[in-house]
Amino acid sequence: QVQLVESGGGSVQTGDSLKLSCAASGFTFSTYAMGWFRQAPGKQRELVARLTSGGTTDYTDIAKGRFTISRDNAKNMVYLQMNSLKPEDTAVYVCAAGFFGWKYYGQGTQVSVSS
Repeated sequence: QVQLVESGGGSVQTGDSLKLSCAASGFTFSTYAMGWFRQAPGKQRELVARLTSGGTTDYTDIAKGRFTISRDNAKNMVYLQMNSLKPEDTAVYVCAAGFFGWKYYGQGTQVSVSS
């Protein structure tokens, strides 16, 4: 069955960095676009960054200049390097996979940033 398992979240302070990881299984990873979403308490889930199967990256304003998405097709892994974290980055970060539209989501990993 399809699994997306995130890890790497935690509690950090303003300005710190974190690297999130997502281990994928159960589908042909290299052919799927991968993305990171986040959901803060009381807010809708929002896209942070995505990476196509061909390697094209797309960042929302949330992530531009601070976050980097990458993938390792040999390991079926996708990563999100987050730098210069701010309290407003506090959220559950969710890994997603899509072919035409987002099809699979993980359970998420909590990131908490204190001032």
